[in-house]
Amino acid sequence: MSQSVPLRPSDRDGIRRVLIESLSYVAPEADGSSLQPTADIREALDIDSMDFLRYVTKLHALTGIDIPERDYSSVSTLRGAETYLALRLGVT
Repeated sequence: MSQSVPLRPSDRDGIRRVLIESLSYVAPEADGSSLQPTADIREALDIDSMDFLRYVTKLHALTGIDIPERDYSSVSTLRGAETYLALRLGVT
């Protein structure tokens, strides 16, 4: 089994692609690109806490960024997740 190498996006567009891919991983039937930036991901996609954990785990797998449980609220919206990852990745 091969392990994927983190993408480490270098711009906001790359971060958005990672977010949409992570959301598609947990809710393949949903169109993550149509989510409102401030909508709560769990409510908008009707996902449970285990699916949200899978989303956070996928973000980590794609970026290499550890997201501790205390920061889950920071990645619960698209805007929040983009800002959080941008800060952690040093993307302006």
